Amino acid sequence: MKEKKKLILDAFDNKAVNRVPVGFWWHFADEYRQFRGLMDEGIVQATIDGTKKLYDDLKPDMVKIMSDGFFGHPSIMENDINTIDDIKKIKSIGASSPWYDKQVDMINEILKHFDGEIAAFYNIFAPLNYIRLYTECYKKRPELFVQLFNEDPEAMLAASLEIAKDVSVLADKIKKNTSVDGIYYSVQSVQSEKADLNFHKRYVMESDLQGLNAINKLWDNNILHICGYGSSTNDLSFYKEYKAKVYNWAVYTEKVPLSEGKKFFGGACVLGGFANSKGTMLDVGSDAEIENRVKEIIADAGSVGVIIGADCTVPPQVGYKRLDEVRKYAEKYSKR
Repeated sequence: MKEKKKLILDAFDNKAVNRVPVGFWWHFADEYRQFRGLMDEGIVQATIDGTKKLYDDLKPDMVKIMSDGFFGHPSIMENDINTIDDIKKIKSIGASSPWYDKQVDMINEILKHFDGEIAAFYNIFAPLNYIRLYTECYKKRPELFVQLFNEDPEAMLAASLEIAKDVSVLADKIKKNTSVDGIYYSVQSVQSEKADLNFHKRYVMESDLQGLNAINKLWDNNILHICGYGSSTNDLSFYKEYKAKVYNWAVYTEKVPLSEGKKFFGGACVLGGFANSKGTMLDVGSDAEIENRVKEIIADAGSVGVIIGADCTVPPQVGYKRLDEVRKYAEKYSKR
C-alpha cells in the first residue's frame, strides 16, 4: 500500500503512526454553481481541475473529493422549493439518471490523477441536507427550511425518505464503478429550538441512517461530518447511534474538543481541531499561533486515531503554504 494511504487508513484504525496526518479541503464553485453541474459541464470540470491542482501543489495526506456541481438533487431542482406543497412533490429519481453517472465520471477522472497514492473520500449529503442547502444556498432563504419543518414535519420526513432512496443508489453506483476509499457523509440537525432529541429521532434520524447504513454496508472507512459553522450548531448526543470509522464535527462551534469527542464516540478516530471560517486562525493567524495550535491539538487528543483538519470546508485563500505548515508542525509534535 502506498505510504500516505497507509498513514490515513492506520489513523482510521487507531493504529500507531509515525506522524499525525492532516486533511483539509475547499470548494471549487460558488454556492449557486454548486447546484448546476448537470446544466453546466464547466462547473464539473472546475472541480476536476481544482482537485488535480490541489493534489499536485499540496501533495495532501488525503483528499475529500467535493461534490461541487451536484448539490442539486434533480427532483428538488425541477420542483423548486417555496412551499410545503413543493416539498410534497419531491420524489426519488429512480436508478437511472445523469445525476449519478456524471458524479461517477467525475470521481474516476480525479482518482486517475492520484494513481492510488492517497486515500480519497467522496462527499455525499444526508437526504435532508439536499433540501436545506437548496433553500439556504441556492434560494438564499436560510429561514425557509425550518419554516417548512415547523409547518409540516411529516411532509419533510416523507421527502427525505424519497431522497434517501437515491442516496443509496448513488453510493452503490460509486462503489461498483470507482475505487474511492469511502464516503464523507454530511449531516446537520434542524436549526430550531423545537428540534430536540425526540424531534430529531422522529423526523431526521430515519433518513440520515438510511443513507449512512447503506454507505457503511459498502465501505469500512467512512467519515461522519456533523456539519456546524457560524450559528449552525449540533448537539453531538443526537449522533450517538450514527456509526462511522471517523467523526468530524465543529470543535469551535460545539465547544467539544477532539479528546472529549473521541471518548464520546467510543474511541473512534477523530478529525478536526481548527476553526474553518474566514478571519479565524487558520486564515489569518501567525505562524507561531498555528504551531501552538497544532501542539495543543496533539497534546489534547494524542497522536493515535487523530487527523488534524478543520470544523468544515476551509476558505481557498488559506493557501497551500499554510496547510503545509500545519503538516510540518504535526510531524514535529508527533515525535515528542
